Order: sequence, then structure tokens, then C-alpha cells
Amino acid sequence: MGRNHLRYGSDPIFVEGQVLDWCDRLFLTAYPQDHRNLQLWPQNPANFRDMFQEYCKKVIVLTGTLLKIFARSQNLEEDTFSKEIGEKTLVQARFNLYPKCPKPDKILGVKAHADASIITTLLQDKQVEGLQVLKDGKWYGVPTIADALLINVGDQLEIMSNGIFKSPIHRVAANSERERRTLAVFYSPDYEKEIEPLEGLINSQRPRMFRRVKNYPAISFNSFHSGKIAIDTVKISPSE
Repeated sequence: MGRNHLRYGSDPIFVEGQVLDWCDRLFLTAYPQDHRNLQLWPQNPANFRDMFQEYCKKVIVLTGTLLKIFARSQNLEEDTFSKEIGEKTLVQARFNLYPKCPKPDKILGVKAHADASIITTLLQDKQVEGLQVLKDGKWYGVPTIADALLINVGDQLEIMSNGIFKSPIHRVAANSERERRTLAVFYSPDYEKEIEPLEGLINSQRPRMFRRVKNYPAISFNSFHSGKIAIDTVKISPSE
């Protein structure tokens, strides 16, 4: 995955036998500013660019606050996670459109996965549900709360926290009666930044669970399209 990639449409075919999602997407990089490709951003509505940039700025502030809270909860200095992530962060957004599906029992809006980010901020459709989360081997629907944001811990925060904060596996169900729209904003380190468990969260009761990784979104992307759970591929086995 390149840091400048921008795309619109449904799934491209990356692997033989790939299961496609019932979803159209627009994927944009918002920050850093020099990674944007503004000439390809939508021009309708006319205020899209300003509204989108302002929304992402507020998501960055929210994410910074959450990272401080997560650090404090583990008796760490509040800037511990932010320092580890570094100043070169990526803020990327995916606008999702889930059209009505004639056979919702045969396909998913988005197949099961966990987010590659540090934190994902999701603005759900105000009226149409569809997000499901896996817990104890069962799928549970996530209710829609109008004008509220849903926060997902991503795989890279699970790695940095040495498994304390869990990145949930989730999917999106298809709907035969109504289309659904959502906006997900992903906050991640720069692709060249190496991520690993924080030393302050490794001890004899909780030994190191994950290897050091770089460009984790590429690992996640390849795993997603081949039907694997990405974080399982970077776990340290007991024999290591």
C-alpha cells in the first residue's frame, strides 16, 4: 500500500478466489497535507474539501485525547503512546456506500477483519444498522446512535499495548431493503515507523506478544484479501 493511494469503487481482485465485498468506497488521505491528491477530491458538494479537512482535524484532537487516556489507564506518562507513534502520522478516510443487496444472505458488505490503524473513528449511518462485532465466537449487531461516533481500537494499538487493548474483529452485513453510508477515519503511524510492544507493558505475567513490524497496513491489506487475520501473523509463538 502506498501512502499516496487514492481510490474509488469496489474491490479490485488481488488473489485468486477472493471473496468480494458488497460495498463501494472512496478512500482519501487527509494528512499529512503533502500526501493529498486534491485534484482528484470530489468537487460536489462545493464545501466538501473544507468540511472534510475540518472533520479530520477534530478527529486528530479526539484521537490524541484517547491515547492520553489509554496511557493513564496503564499508569504510563500520558504522552507515551503519542511519542512512540511519532510526529509523522497518517490520517486516511474511507467513505463507504453499501447498496441494497438482492441476496444479503449470500454476501457481506465487508467481510470479517480488524482495523490496521492505531484508532479508527467511525461515523455510522443514522438510520441503517449493519456493523457486527465478533465476541466469544458469536456475531452481535452494533446499534446505531444518531450523531455519535464509534471508536475502534486498531491492530497497531493492540501491538503497542502488548495485547491489553484489543482490536475487535468486525464485519458489515448486507441489507436487501435500504442502502447504508458510513465514514471511517483511520489514524496510523507513518508507514516507515516501526511498531512494537511498549517496554513498560512487558513483564513476567505478560511477556512480549508481538514482533516488531513496519508498514503494518500492508500486512493487514494482504491478509484481508487472502482471508487471514492480520494480527495473528505477527504474534510471537510460545516456542520463539
